[in-house]
Amino acid sequence: MGFFDRLKKGLSKSRGNLTERVDELVENTQVIDDDFYEELTDILLLSDVGVKASTEIIDELRSRVEEKKVRDAAVARQMFKDLLTEEMNIPRPPLGWPMVMFVVGVNGVGKTTTIGKLALRFQEIGRTVMLAAADTFRAAADEQLAVWAERANVQLIKHQPGSDPAAVVYDAVQAAKARGIDLLIVDTAGRMHNKKNLMDELGKMRRIIDREYPEATIRCMLVLDATTGQNGINQAKMFKEAVEINGIILTKLDGTAKGGVAIAIRRELGVPVWYIGVGEGIDDLQAFEAKQFTEALFSK
Repeated sequence: MGFFDRLKKGLSKSRGNLTERVDELVENTQVIDDDFYEELTDILLLSDVGVKASTEIIDELRSRVEEKKVRDAAVARQMFKDLLTEEMNIPRPPLGWPMVMFVVGVNGVGKTTTIGKLALRFQEIGRTVMLAAADTFRAAADEQLAVWAERANVQLIKHQPGSDPAAVVYDAVQAAKARGIDLLIVDTAGRMHNKKNLMDELGKMRRIIDREYPEATIRCMLVLDATTGQNGINQAKMFKEAVEINGIILTKLDGTAKGGVAIAIRRELGVPVWYIGVGEGIDDLQAFEAKQFTEALFSK
């Protein structure tokens, strides 16, 4: 099964929640009026697009429909689809080498597994990769990362459990520089029991990377679980305050009917979605393409 087919399958719950409702509305619409726009707004809200984003998207759709004097609801559907594609289509900045991917997110979002899959992706295209186990707090986090490092045949820098994560980052940066590694991926703790301590810790690690590795391209990637919906956006805002977020990795899209959260994240944060996960398999983590995403979401 190619990725587009896997994406379609992975988005089946969201398609049932969004596209099928839109299609039913289009079929039953004789006249494009206030009721039509209200129902479309409700559909977006049910897909977890959020109140502000939903209202603004429908206002823009109404404006375009009126400007082009569209009378056919099927044409309005296509305009709606195009608008959603535009909403999510923030270009990713180009990759630059050497690069550090500083990966953050709360526990349970699939951070370590995502890092393993990223290591495999880049190793398979010929890039040298090193992992840094800077989540020294969670029991067995480094063991989980070690399994992925072995699977992807990449190097791993780790310390004893409970060590200072900043020290792990420092050692990993020095090792990556000395060995001419293309990509260093840093796993970080995601505990939320003390928000201030976690954010201070992340800020300290980021400063070490900036100071010790000025020649590297640094990308701070936030991993979010799509099933948490609007709560994920609140998490994202919190992380964005502590460290500059360059991109989002959205996992578990296959487990939610609220795939509209991808639109909400882009609208609320102004940050591109870089990768999406639509299953457990290694190939189920793929680069996010807005047009491909909406095609899969709106496919019959």
